[in-house]
Amino acid sequence: MAVSEQVGAIVRAADLTFRPEAGCSVATAVGPDLGASIIRLDVVRVPAGGRWEPAESADEENVVVVFTGSGEARSGEAGARVARADAVYAPTGERYALAAADTDGLTAYVWRTRLLPGRAHGSRPARFSNLWRTDTQLRGFGGTGQVAASDRTATMNFLFWPGTGTPQLCLHCGVMQPGEYFNVHVHPESEEAFIAFEGKGQMYLADRWIDVSPGDALFAPPGVPHGTRHDDEDPAAARFATCGGPTPFDPVLYQRAGVPARVR
Repeated sequence: MAVSEQVGAIVRAADLTFRPEAGCSVATAVGPDLGASIIRLDVVRVPAGGRWEPAESADEENVVVVFTGSGEARSGEAGARVARADAVYAPTGERYALAAADTDGLTAYVWRTRLLPGRAHGSRPARFSNLWRTDTQLRGFGGTGQVAASDRTATMNFLFWPGTGTPQLCLHCGVMQPGEYFNVHVHPESEEAFIAFEGKGQMYLADRWIDVSPGDALFAPPGVPHGTRHDDEDPAAARFATCGGPTPFDPVLYQRAGVPARVR
């Protein structure tokens, strides 16, 4: 589903158009073509044994999530082995790199932004995380009132957020068991970009629920209602998980979770 710039879009993974770049393949899922002016979401395919290190990343704040494959990642001078569901943060002024294992390729989703005036990263930002980390969570989120809320609420893991030293980007992972919702809400000043990472479920955009599969992305401009749900009521169904977040981060989410929204 692709709709007007004012409403946003659901971008299907199957519809992405990849271009060759530095020995890898890159597609832009969310960018200026959809009306995004703050956030960009790229998909990068690194071939087996290949390496991805974009020069322009030093001018941006970047968050990387490994979607398939494994290898090694660098953020500035720090390095770590990575595999599916691992995440990397690179603050403005520092480049990141991905090196795919020799046995298989690596596909990553990359959130990119240039810092707005007055924003600076923390003194010791966290650089590596994983979507399933549960250190800091939001539970019982009731939405912001645009659509009747469900009391069967999902859990959201905060991976990169002001509490880990990020000034503008954030990375959240919503984990939904059958019948659970991350209730519909809006961000008054933020552009939202997130993906379906695991399982099948639905995303809400503007005025309707839309079926999605892993790799599909949502873009919602400021003020546009959006949310997610696991619409399968079978208790044996696999969980549905999404990841991404609003840019700039929305302090309301952290207030609802009872944690500070200041950059540490």
